[in-house]
Amino acid sequence: MAGSLNTVEIKAFIPAKDFQVSKSFYQALGFTLASDGHGVAYFYYGHCSFLLQDFYEQALAENFIMHLLVEDAEAWHAHITVGNLENRFPGVRVSDLCDQPWGMRDFTVHDPSGVLWRIGQNI
Repeated sequence: MAGSLNTVEIKAFIPAKDFQVSKSFYQALGFTLASDGHGVAYFYYGHCSFLLQDFYEQALAENFIMHLLVEDAEAWHAHITVGNLENRFPGVRVSDLCDQPWGMRDFTVHDPSGVLWRIGQNI
């Protein structure tokens, strides 16, 4: 096989029911909006990134899961709680932080479109 099989990155396209609300939510969550055009917004935080798309299909959004591995899940949970994201954005739900039997401390966040984020750290 000729050439290199090295990879550079992988990004998911996350659906948005209300594109403007979702962009504001992800910025409040702490992600940087790096570009925005033609119905796609590029977000990143450190080495993690995703594309938010101005597209919504309820079944897709409500079955879409993102996993964000962090160094300190408690700090992320506190950031989201102090930021009052549940009350600032419609549809946002944040679970309690808990230790899982599979060796993670994590919690979940549903974004304004119903996308589930599982934010956790290895313990």
